[in-house]
Amino acid sequence: MRLVATTLPGMAGTPVSEDVSIPALSRRAGQLAKEHGCDVVVGFSHGATVALDMVLSGDFQGPVVLLGISLTTEDEAAFFRGVVRGSQKVGIWPMAILLRLMPLMARTAKAPELHKKELIEDFKQNRASDALLACVEYLDYIAEDRDFAAELAASGNPVWVVHAEKGDGGLTDAERATLHTAPNVTLVTIPGSVFLLPDEAPQETAAAIASALSHVS
Repeated sequence: MRLVATTLPGMAGTPVSEDVSIPALSRRAGQLAKEHGCDVVVGFSHGATVALDMVLSGDFQGPVVLLGISLTTEDEAAFFRGVVRGSQKVGIWPMAILLRLMPLMARTAKAPELHKKELIEDFKQNRASDALLACVEYLDYIAEDRDFAAELAASGNPVWVVHAEKGDGGLTDAERATLHTAPNVTLVTIPGSVFLLPDEAPQETAAAIASALSHVS
């Protein structure tokens, strides 16, 4: 098995491209998947939304694992939404404050100390102006008048949606019901509160990825 990892523009200090909309990121990620012959796509949070669009746009036809995805504005944390929308109105300082707090949050993560240090260094690389551009596009996308849960269910792609009970966004009751009854969707709920899902719940994350790989011929 070969792993190909990529960091989204505006995250961990990566430069922002001309277009950081979710559809644009989806197209570029789809091209990357084709170039490397990827059989499964995995995304976390913002990255899960990119993977979602890869499926719904047809940029990727295989199994996908969506970690901590928010399918609507209601699913996303109100505090985060307030920071992003507030930064659009008054300048980037609310986002800058949030980014300063992120390393502190990483220190409390249920992860090995060495990995926590790596996370903290990644968070320190974030630039408020770049992160704001990416986050505005992300919130605009999930605010669209679409039923993403129903679209996922109708896509036919094998999909794993992995969530914690608290901490990483959520699903509405209607979304959960739609995904639960979809034959192509596996809904995994991790007990307790988890913020950095791939880092704090690596076994559950790996199990979902292994299940997705088992669907590849």
